[in-house]
Amino acid sequence: MTETESATPELRRELSLLDSTMINIGTMIASAIFIVPASIALHAQSSLLVVLVWVVGGIISLLGALSVAELGAAMPEAGGQYVYLREAYGPAWGFLYGWTAFTVINTASISAIAVGFASYLGYFVKLDAAGIKAVAILSIILLTVINCFGIKLGAWVLNGFTFIKLAALVALVACSFILPGGSPENFSPLLPNQSFSGMLGPLGLAMVAALWAYDGWIEITYVAGEVKNPQRNLPLSIIYSMLVVIVIYVVVNLAYTYVLSVGRMASSPLVGWDVATIIIGSAGAALMTIGILISTLGANHGIVFTAARIPYAMSKARLFFKSMAHVHPRFRTPTTALIVQGIWGCVLAMTGSYDQLFTYVVFASWVFYAMSCGAVIILRRSSPQMQRPYKTWGYPVTPIVFILFSIWLVANTIIEAPRDAAIGAGIILIGLPVYFYWKKKKK
Repeated sequence: MTETESATPELRRELSLLDSTMINIGTMIASAIFIVPASIALHAQSSLLVVLVWVVGGIISLLGALSVAELGAAMPEAGGQYVYLREAYGPAWGFLYGWTAFTVINTASISAIAVGFASYLGYFVKLDAAGIKAVAILSIILLTVINCFGIKLGAWVLNGFTFIKLAALVALVACSFILPGGSPENFSPLLPNQSFSGMLGPLGLAMVAALWAYDGWIEITYVAGEVKNPQRNLPLSIIYSMLVVIVIYVVVNLAYTYVLSVGRMASSPLVGWDVATIIIGSAGAALMTIGILISTLGANHGIVFTAARIPYAMSKARLFFKSMAHVHPRFRTPTTALIVQGIWGCVLAMTGSYDQLFTYVVFASWVFYAMSCGAVIILRRSSPQMQRPYKTWGYPVTPIVFILFSIWLVANTIIEAPRDAAIGAGIILIGLPVYFYWKKKKK
């Protein structure tokens, strides 16, 4: 019997270091870099603090990435965080993460980005509310279909999107400093008029916005079972992608400030759009819209591409529907998991419930991030014999700092939005009876 005729086909390791790095970069760089700078400028009130927020947000995310890279290299399996939490805390915690990621976190993200893509498309084609939903659903279906036809095809498409968006951002930065429209005077004021203690609250809000823009650095771990030489390429791809995105975000915001000033950035709903219009003219808005369309579609492709491996891994552990573990015998993709994920994403986009659901569980992502970094410490103690091709740089300070920051972020969310946090916790806990059902069925 040939490999393609095997009764139990498995995922294939086909992703190179370049593919793996591009997955993370492409997922991180979505629409946030064109929108979030306005919120950060509003809270930071000065050019130096704007840059500082982006640098610190990148460093915090890098600390998490450096920690999780150790787990990815030691356990290069499909499912990422699901696997790490299962091994460190037990199967129940792994399931709760997988449940929340599949039902809300990833699928709500897919829906929200798809609706955002359709909304920007409205710049060229007039769409009403129903039309926006229809385009969003069609985009989810298209990306799902592409990813069903082989991981290399999915990687090639994602690489293409990522190279285009990187080139567009580099061109925007170059034009901002070369073409007329900007001025060094726009970097004034360098520092805010308020005292540092008075800026702590606003800077915290600015930091949350920056961290949202950096989110996605863990995506490659979901497809770890399909990365070539994962012990080397997985940690390298996580570190390389974080460094590239930090540099891109800082340089892009310097360009924004050079053209607009912090004050004008704070009042701009679409910072990138306004910058392009000033330096390029009327064509700038159209070009920037095309850039945002490519960026959002590429980022969503990355999430669709990677997130389906979580229910696949749960099914392989016999804690989810058996069909979710199905791998196409020719294309070696988890087609059932991809299709079901796509259907649920379309339902959320159609009903419009994705926005509220995502608000409820956004803090849960950071709970699981903190637990994943905690898993580095736990597994160092409980499984010292585990092979660790890469060990977290700066251990144990690196994971501890990230954990402390995550605790602060989650606590602040609970204080500022207790109702949303409570509902989000309820959504997560609904997974417990589901887990016990599958556990009993497994026995």
